[in-house]
Amino acid sequence: MTAAPTPEGRRIAVVVKGYPRLSETFIAQEILGLERAGASLEIWALRRPTDKAVHALNRAIAAPVRYLPEYLYQEPLRVLRGAWAAWRRPELGALLRVFWRDLLRDPTPNRGRRLGQALAMARELDPEIRHVHVHYLHTPASVVRYACLLSGRTFSFSAHAKDIWTTPDWEKREKIEAARWGVTCTRMGLDELRRLSPPSAPGRVSLAYHGLDLGRFPPPPARRPDRTGADPASPVVILSVGRAVAKKGYADLLAALALLPPGLSWRFVHIGSGELREALRRQAEAAGLSDRIAWRGGLAQDAVIAAMRDADLFALPCREGDHGDRDGLPNVIMEAATQALPILSTDFAGVPEFVEAGVTGLLTPPGDPVALAAALERLIRDPALRRRLGQAAAAKVRTAFSFDAGVRHVLDRLQDPETAGAAEGAPDAAPARVAV
Repeated sequence: MTAAPTPEGRRIAVVVKGYPRLSETFIAQEILGLERAGASLEIWALRRPTDKAVHALNRAIAAPVRYLPEYLYQEPLRVLRGAWAAWRRPELGALLRVFWRDLLRDPTPNRGRRLGQALAMARELDPEIRHVHVHYLHTPASVVRYACLLSGRTFSFSAHAKDIWTTPDWEKREKIEAARWGVTCTRMGLDELRRLSPPSAPGRVSLAYHGLDLGRFPPPPARRPDRTGADPASPVVILSVGRAVAKKGYADLLAALALLPPGLSWRFVHIGSGELREALRRQAEAAGLSDRIAWRGGLAQDAVIAAMRDADLFALPCREGDHGDRDGLPNVIMEAATQALPILSTDFAGVPEFVEAGVTGLLTPPGDPVALAAALERLIRDPALRRRLGQAAAAKVRTAFSFDAGVRHVLDRLQDPETAGAAEGAPDAAPARVAV
């Protein structure tokens, strides 16, 4: 991709919830893509890393990283310095009015923590940085909105999945109105955010699929073994990569595996961390599946790709999680497609935007282990079907989900943050000001 760099002197702060994170390759690849296209970036994170491994693409990012106080009591002097600096700013009154209105609707300690982080950020951001781009419309966008309101900066956002579906409508509506512009990564997410966009600015939010930087992935294996589940010495390998949380549907997947015929030969490999790992282990043990399952924990990208090349099919039965949480279009589905793996998932959220039933994979209703088991058995027994679906998935990720297009879309808007721009032919009204 070639693109003009951001104008000299215009640096952009990119705010994320935690950095680096194994589960957020889509954010890291965008940051790296923006850098390689000429953007001058500075990363700010609300949390320090907790994963033991680090992806190679995170190591390739040159942008400096700053960490805000994760808990205010840990760095009280930073917060107090931010508060003292805010006391002298003319925008403080507007910030306090917005914060008080938010606090009345969300009277939680987390709301106060967002304000404290925003005070520190507003003080510590380089004065040359006049625009901030934030990933996630929930907590990170609150911090950024407060910091930008206090310091007279503008901001934009990338909304993804959980942040769209677990944030109250009033909060999404007000953040969209306050932002210069925003993007989201699925058609369903776009429809939801446009429902809440200001009538005067129908193009405030636009669609930018994450896509994949295919240069990070090797070509798929020339051919996989024609395993049919009949040979105990050569089981069909079912792979899944994702955090062990409710919305990934792993309880449904284990229930489906328990329904497979006893004589069918398969092995399940799970890669990922998450709060439900021990509960899933117990479920597998109770179902008598433990000796067929490998729980590999969180791994760096090269190990994930190696596991994809060794697998025969990829399964991720997405469903609605706790408090309405749901995935958008999980990047890992497209990553599996780069290795020509057939995809087994659910007709839910943004998954059907990539997985075409019977073309690039199989889809079952969410939360239906019986249907999931039937689809698993079909794929296990039929290597020709797996090959056809996998080849179609590999072709689709290379042609229809362009990483370059998504990065260019974001870069074009970052190049001129004073203009909200238009999305998909729908012109915006005059550039938005940060709402008070």
